[in-house]
Amino acid sequence: MLKDVLKINDSCSHCGTKYRIEPSFFYGSMYVSYAVGIAFAVAAFVISYLFLGSGLMTAFIAIVGTLIVFYPVIMRLSRNIWINLFMHYDKSLVKPKTD
Repeated sequence: MLKDVLKINDSCSHCGTKYRIEPSFFYGSMYVSYAVGIAFAVAAFVISYLFLGSGLMTAFIAIVGTLIVFYPVIMRLSRNIWINLFMHYDKSLVKPKTD
């Protein structure tokens, strides 16, 4: 399951846009991943410390647990955000559906 976290399709099944732009294109998504991870960590802290009233150590454990559990989601989300900064959806490229 976790070995497929970083795999992406070669192209979009809907419009045929190629995702493999250049070999190290997705290295930039690490910066986005950091920002998304911080957002998840802040949310975990606010929920744990402020809403549930736990101590700082428990809030820290909640942050670490949240980041470990949501790592696959954070990685996929950051890659999607990164590629959408450079590529935009074009309706004219959509292939007609064949039933």
